[in-house]
Amino acid sequence: MVSIDEVARMAGVSTATVSRALSGRGHVSDATRARVHDAAERLGYVVSASASSLASGRTRNIGVLVPFLDRWFFSTVLTGISAALMRRGYDITLYSVTADPEERRTVFETFLRRRRIDGVIAISIELGTEESQRLHALGIPVIAIGGPNPHLTTLTVDDVALARLATEHLLSLGHTRIAHIGATPEFDIDFHIPTRRRQGFEQALADAGMPALPALFEPADFTIEGGFRAAKQLLGRPGDRPTAIFAASDEMAIGAVLAARELGYRVPEDLSVIGIDGHELGGFFRLTTIDQFPSAQGEQAADTILAELESPAATPHTPARLPFELVVRGTTARLR
Repeated sequence: MVSIDEVARMAGVSTATVSRALSGRGHVSDATRARVHDAAERLGYVVSASASSLASGRTRNIGVLVPFLDRWFFSTVLTGISAALMRRGYDITLYSVTADPEERRTVFETFLRRRRIDGVIAISIELGTEESQRLHALGIPVIAIGGPNPHLTTLTVDDVALARLATEHLLSLGHTRIAHIGATPEFDIDFHIPTRRRQGFEQALADAGMPALPALFEPADFTIEGGFRAAKQLLGRPGDRPTAIFAASDEMAIGAVLAARELGYRVPEDLSVIGIDGHELGGFFRLTTIDQFPSAQGEQAADTILAELESPAATPHTPARLPFELVVRGTTARLR
């Protein structure tokens, strides 16, 4: 097994310089750092995680709290977090945090208190006052995506504004009978994102002088299949059919496009469809969407928590607004 002394001899520097160069902590010139990395690579030297932890007091591991592991949005945010942390030599430990009180208590009272992590990132999980206080008691940085949470540093998307922008796009194209696919109550938990998106939808209609009609709302489960079923309900009801559908997620919007095509509607000639997320399949379906850049959300969360680890006093604890953007493709068009 190659030792740090061998790396130091090959690079012509001290072991302390090797440690600084490989850990990224402390000043080392670019030339020296390159020489140390070259020597370590040629010798096959890998920094001992346990030794590094003992020396620095850091585990170089970030805990990530996530409500779902099998949903595209959360896995994409995780991809962004992982990419940013790996570039800085950090690992990830995932904690699945559901709505079940016992499971949550186990995570907060047992797993996180083992102190095997340097910080915590919570993805779209609404943490109560007691849970937030437990995280603070760990004495490590905590970053929350979603919110806002007055107890934590948060990165927040304005879901009301996202929905308003989507609805206003359809209104600008002349649509007046706009249906909305939202969520069933069991999916309207953390931060009530579906409710906030429905509020933005209804606000945009009200500003345009049009009431939101109950017959033009259908709940689903934020999946393609759920959007497919909901759109079939909306398009199959008697009376005037909607000329446009705003779905609260891209996956449900894709389901709506598939349902419309199966029922013989042309998209966008007969029916316009818009979603929210920036899903990777959006380009394939030519889906008009509000992109909220989930991978970039993960990268920003990772960068924020690492900055707080390096300079705790310099990191502001005010909510940071995350960007979003209307991306017009081929599923929306002017009302004929």
